[in-house]
Amino acid sequence: MRHPRLRAAAAVLATLAFTASGCGHSQPSAAPRPDDPGIGHIHGLGVDPADGAIYIAGHFGLFKVKSVETAERVAGRIQDHMGFTVTGPGTFLASGHPGDLQAGSPHLGLIRSTDSGRTWITVSESGTADFHALQPAGDKLYAFDSQTRRVRSSTDGGRTWMPGAEEDVIDLAASAAEPNRLYATTQGGLRVSTDGGTSFADVRDAPLLSHVDSPSKGVLVGSDADGRVRTSKDAGRTWQAGGALPGQAAAFAAVDGNRLLASTEDGTIYESRNGGDDFTVVFRPTAS
Repeated sequence: MRHPRLRAAAAVLATLAFTASGCGHSQPSAAPRPDDPGIGHIHGLGVDPADGAIYIAGHFGLFKVKSVETAERVAGRIQDHMGFTVTGPGTFLASGHPGDLQAGSPHLGLIRSTDSGRTWITVSESGTADFHALQPAGDKLYAFDSQTRRVRSSTDGGRTWMPGAEEDVIDLAASAAEPNRLYATTQGGLRVSTDGGTSFADVRDAPLLSHVDSPSKGVLVGSDADGRVRTSKDAGRTWQAGGALPGQAAAFAAVDGNRLLASTEDGTIYESRNGGDDFTVVFRPTAS
């Protein structure tokens, strides 16, 4: 029987999974204007190598952090960004839903920007796929499609896809050094695939994580259901506890082994420069 504390943690992760499905809409604001819907629930975080700027992928748009008090909506566009990842200087991948649901399909499929989010082009699956997690791994790209509930993989930048296992995925992690080794956080615990997402198995004795990243071969770093950073340097066999966020992470990204970004449900963005031992606030929303 699962320990009561683990049951409670699993319930928290279930809430996170429900929110990630697009059903939860906490709405911290990036500006105090009454007509601005704000950022909404935060689905992703990233750093643009072109200028080092932090980007927030939110329910109501993509935002560039300008200061602790200010996040600027990119191109003035209101658009729901579910899956989001930075793949190179000025180059982003995302998925989600258009701001105007009456304009066409509610699913964007995979979209790509090469100018830091100012413009986007459709890569594939417009009208059919809603990728809630996107994970590049060298020449491979992984995604979790909320519509089919399957992990999918691509070797041509997301133009065509191979179906993988059906999993209850919250987050995905993989390293370019091991492109066929894919980790997934789920409500039931951390799982791993060694065949490119075709099948998964439990990672024994792993903490119950809401998010995980793999910044290098054999290294995993994530946040547990209580917001504490957990790190493994041996592919998940053993884990070390680090510092803690003030609550469970709503989004989490390991820029590298030392630099981590995380958001909490109130929309505050935290950054660590020492692998999660401690965090500082880099953006705090203003209530609308």
